[in-house]
Amino acid sequence: MARVILAPTFNSFPVKSSIVDSRRSSNTNRLHYGIKAMNVEKPLEELYKVRVERKVSPERLAELEVSRWSMWKTGKCCLPWDWQVDQLVYIEEGEVRVVPEGSKRYMQFLAGDLVRYPKWFEADLYFNGPYQERYSFRAYGDD
Repeated sequence: MARVILAPTFNSFPVKSSIVDSRRSSNTNRLHYGIKAMNVEKPLEELYKVRVERKVSPERLAELEVSRWSMWKTGKCCLPWDWQVDQLVYIEEGEVRVVPEGSKRYMQFLAGDLVRYPKWFEADLYFNGPYQERYSFRAYGDD
């Protein structure tokens, strides 16, 4: 008897069907299992190489000397943005929705997140209220 091994990207579901058993020439109801492939999309952070650390510790912030970085503030608005160099951002207040160019999906970053945007990344930034960040431009290989 063959076995089906289900990977996490598949879902099984029961299907009732009538099958004619040729040996007995009678109808029997049997329960079969079908396999349906599920649509699995990679997270946008992975697709666009945006790295995020959630709820960054004070020790990590001190290690990066975030308090010495430049500060930027805005209110409710939408901005098209493109990154000419890698940029490391620590969100101090508010939240931002980042919609990569050509995408219908978005990434959401909140106060306490440390986000690294890669060079040449283009997106629309949506701010729904007061927002404040500290930022630092990074050279290739800096971490």
